[in-house]
Amino acid sequence: MESRGDGIRRVFLLFFCVAGIWAAYIYQGVLQETVSTKRFGPDKKRFEHLAFLNLAQSVVCLIWSFLMIKLWSNGDDAGAPWWSYWSAGITNTIGPAMGIEALKYISYPAQVLAKSSKMIPVMLMGTLVYGIKYTFPEYVCTLLVAGGVSIFALSKTSSKITSKLAHPNAPIGYGLCFLNLAFDGFTNATQDSISARYPKTSAWNIMLGMNLWGTIYNLIFMFGWPYAIGYDAINFCREHPEAAWDILLYCLCGAVGQNFIFLTISRFGSLTNTTITTTRKFVSIVVSSLSSGNPLSQKQWGSVAMVFSGLSYQIYLKWKKLQRKQKKRKT
Repeated sequence: MESRGDGIRRVFLLFFCVAGIWAAYIYQGVLQETVSTKRFGPDKKRFEHLAFLNLAQSVVCLIWSFLMIKLWSNGDDAGAPWWSYWSAGITNTIGPAMGIEALKYISYPAQVLAKSSKMIPVMLMGTLVYGIKYTFPEYVCTLLVAGGVSIFALSKTSSKITSKLAHPNAPIGYGLCFLNLAFDGFTNATQDSISARYPKTSAWNIMLGMNLWGTIYNLIFMFGWPYAIGYDAINFCREHPEAAWDILLYCLCGAVGQNFIFLTISRFGSLTNTTITTTRKFVSIVVSSLSSGNPLSQKQWGSVAMVFSGLSYQIYLKWKKLQRKQKKRKT
């Protein structure tokens, strides 16, 4: 009976994690799309300084992680020192800024789809730079994702969606997304290196270190000289409190979402987290299409299905590999 009770609690915890990740990041996506496309106030002005979202997000996550460490830390300071995140902080500042700036040029569903194709630059770098050999199923996954993104990008976007964009330009938008993925790749590799050198580093320490440097770099970029764009962003928020409120909610969603991701990885593993976040991206596209009145054509829905078929197949391959490793350990 006790093991059955543990199993039931584990199932409820999984549903809690799924609900938390979905709610936080789907709503964050709605807010991100709102801030990037909405015209605020009687003067109908756009919020042009989307990179300001990164600064706000870094500050909120920095405060959040600091509080979590103070509340839940056991006082062990054996983790990575704060200065070790300086290089990852640079790419983690530039990459997401490019991803958000892409929303000036392409729609939110297009941005989500493009940023879901992280495996493409990873496999290209692995093959060309490191000479890694991938299996045929892995190439199938990549072709499905690359083909789906390409078809979506080449499909005609409805005039209703284009009219909401600040500067419609698909090549620039997709280019920014792929640069975002490239910088993310370096950030993830650096984080893995830090975790390997300092195995006792907790998720909260990583969150604190990354957002500390992100805050420093963003503050320099946004306020480092007279007439820097940060001052315009602050003035806009003063004149349009509705935008300021949307930005605050956006940041809180990001902080809460990171909590649920850390909880999922610690209790169920990274594969479960990947599955939850992948399905969340698909739901985000559906929500965007329905709530924002951004209709996708049949060809675009077909390309979305291609991309998520490739991602689902990739998750299945990772699960099979994990099963084989577990069998070897038992034998």
